Amino acid sequence: MVSNSEHMAPVAIVTALMLIEYFVFSALVGRARVMHGVSAPATSGDPIFERYFRVHMNTLEMLVIVLPAMWLFAWYISVMIAAGFGLVFVVGRYLYLRGYVADPAKRSPGFIVSAAAEAVLLLGALFGAMATYFF
Repeated sequence: MVSNSEHMAPVAIVTALMLIEYFVFSALVGRARVMHGVSAPATSGDPIFERYFRVHMNTLEMLVIVLPAMWLFAWYISVMIAAGFGLVFVVGRYLYLRGYVADPAKRSPGFIVSAAAEAVLLLGALFGAMATYFF
């Protein structure tokens, strides 16, 4: 028999990957701050620093939604599918970082990938919970 901790391990692993990615983005903001001479508490002044900062903040804004959505999706629908869409989110955020830092006009593909994964997880969590409650 599989314990609950073993059963949810794939989602826990992806959660850790999401948080590690966010930690790396945070470190990149700090590095860009030093490299481009943007002293704290300023959040503007150099375009490259601002790009890293926006990627970091946008990722934080999305984590607030995607993390609980992924866990709820795993609980009500499927652990492996939730973990899979969580990984798609991580890849999308990486693509978003690369595109945005290179040229803000190139951020859309990464944003679309991560936002689509987030939307699937959120809607799946809602429908799964509703189906469990109402049916």
